Amino acid sequence: LQRMLSMAVEVDRSPTCSSRKIADDIFPFILNIPLRSQREALLNTMESQLLRCRLLELLFQHSCDVPTTSSMSLDKILYFLSHSSVLPQFQDETATWQRWDEMLQYLSLLLMSYQSVKLAFPLAEHLRSSLSDRMDLIVQQAKPRLQDSDDISQLDIQLKMNDFINRMQEALGQPFPPQIQEKLFMLQ
Repeated sequence: LQRMLSMAVEVDRSPTCSSRKIADDIFPFILNIPLRSQREALLNTMESQLLRCRLLELLFQHSCDVPTTSSMSLDKILYFLSHSSVLPQFQDETATWQRWDEMLQYLSLLLMSYQSVKLAFPLAEHLRSSLSDRMDLIVQQAKPRLQDSDDISQLDIQLKMNDFINRMQEALGQPFPPQIQEKLFMLQ
């Protein structure tokens, strides 16, 4: 399944467009996956970073009281950090701290996927370009253009993280379980 999804993203002249279409079709099914372990297995084994990024973006958009229309960026990830409620109640009954833990897991996964798509490795830098165009861009050593919304400061990160931690403290009390402390550290 993961290989087929990855190939489906790549066959289009615009991988961004095809990943959006596929993600829009798959997203309702993700909301119906009953167990966290099953959701994580699907997202963690996804070969297409672009598709994973889009699915996680949809998941966080769904959990925001006021969804944003901005394009995917580091600033949008900070928006999700500030405006997402814990992820929608899936069919499994989980403790509140486990739902926050899952949210942190997916925020980290979204950040890693976005970095792979936009910011990271030479081959991955052009994942939004078609496969045929990607080879030309790599040969030309063209760097992807960063968006203004990808230019965030350490202060922005610290303020949003502090706000997020305060929201979690209100919901969970203190001290946080070790799993959450570890994920907060990794995310920051």
